[in-house]
Amino acid sequence: MQIGPRVELKQSQQLVMTPQLQQAIRLLQMSRLDTVDYLAQEVEKNPVLAIDDGGEMASSADTAREEAIDRAIARQDIGEAENGFETGRENLYEAAESYSVGGPSGAMSGGGTGRDGALADAGAQADFEETAAQKISLRDHLLPQIGASAAPRGTRALAALLVDELDEAGYLRVDIEALGARLGAHSGLAAEAVALLQSCEPTGIGARDLKECLTLQLKERDRFDPAMATLIDRLDDLAAARLAPLRAACGVDEEDLREMIAEIRRLEPRPGAAFTTGVAASVVPEVLIRRNTLGGWTVEVNPDAMPKVLLDTAYVNELGASGSVEVKAYLTTCRQNADWLIRALEQRAQTILKVATEIVRRQSGFFEQGVAALSPMTLKLVADEIGMHESTVSRVTANKFLACERGVFELKFFFTQGIASVDGGGAVSAAAVRHQIKSLIEKEDPSRSLSDDRIVTLLKQSGVDVARRTVAKYRETMNIPSSAQRKRMKAAALGR
Repeated sequence: MQIGPRVELKQSQQLVMTPQLQQAIRLLQMSRLDTVDYLAQEVEKNPVLAIDDGGEMASSADTAREEAIDRAIARQDIGEAENGFETGRENLYEAAESYSVGGPSGAMSGGGTGRDGALADAGAQADFEETAAQKISLRDHLLPQIGASAAPRGTRALAALLVDELDEAGYLRVDIEALGARLGAHSGLAAEAVALLQSCEPTGIGARDLKECLTLQLKERDRFDPAMATLIDRLDDLAAARLAPLRAACGVDEEDLREMIAEIRRLEPRPGAAFTTGVAASVVPEVLIRRNTLGGWTVEVNPDAMPKVLLDTAYVNELGASGSVEVKAYLTTCRQNADWLIRALEQRAQTILKVATEIVRRQSGFFEQGVAALSPMTLKLVADEIGMHESTVSRVTANKFLACERGVFELKFFFTQGIASVDGGGAVSAAAVRHQIKSLIEKEDPSRSLSDDRIVTLLKQSGVDVARRTVAKYRETMNIPSSAQRKRMKAAALGR
């Protein structure tokens, strides 16, 4: 066999996406702010486009077309806008190419179903150093810790909402009782959510004031004795350098007081400051939920959150009157690109509405009773119900928000895990299964620790169908040792 360079013909097939479909998928993934920035760039490149600012830019035909689309959205008439638009091919991809939206937010492969997958501009490659230098936000740092805790599902859901109430320093400055009442959570659940939030790293997060922040950190270091508690209660004297009254109140000598003050200076009074990434933009919800006169819920898109672009017909007519063949060809290309962009924006709005409507239908208990009534729901359940691909639902729910009488929530907030029941009935939340596992282990005979297989059997007897590896995973997330380790630990505690 001869080895060397040669020219040969090869025939192959590959799945590709048209540029217009790539544009539609990019818009679907974008947040509102990213969409506004993207449209500004498109208007700058395309002279026949203009941002709809409420003026008389569009012709009467364009205005009528926009009003028809608005009426279709208000009716939730989803099917008509899909005609002639190839949304069924959202998972096709071009080989050896990548796509991105405004930076290294992630990557998508054909058919990928990652909830956080993002598309990037064709051929764009993220700078590795730029990616590594990005700072994680406080929210992204806390939510995984809350999600991995063994607390009940309602407690974890409420704690996740409290994360959005933290200020830049990491303090919780809201009225917890009022917030719990608005979300339909009793005072005990609100207190548990605050405790869960304060158990996260960095220590001091979720404190209501400076005293509580310092107290949390001292307790973690096992330095919160009565003398230190007195010093924390008299921070005003410490700030004013009134040391003599402090020594008398704490009952310590001068050297001990200096060591206590040095210990306090080593604490972090602003535990959330290390995660500050800049000025946070205000959230404008894409979907509005309101109660209707029939006792149900009406789902609407927020017109203020759905940017629109129009054709600058006056400019098109002015250039078209020149009669130049090159100008007319250029205008034709610009007009086609503008039409595709407008259709992509229409499809984006209606797809968001369609997904949000199904979310509200499945999570109606939350809107009626509060966070404790959240039901297990996955991307696949929503996708199958509305006839879309799971990856499309993932893109729709990324960085999109919903406003209702209980507050503003990210669409991803409503997706929770569930465990199938043995009899094929309603699913059981994963948090409830973890609680059952913990209860079984707490009640076990010290001389006969329950193995993971035995726990699986007991759970199936109670109606929960779960695999042994799932029990092991949940047990490890709750920092519970294996049955053999528990048996040795209990034997040592009893002096055997």
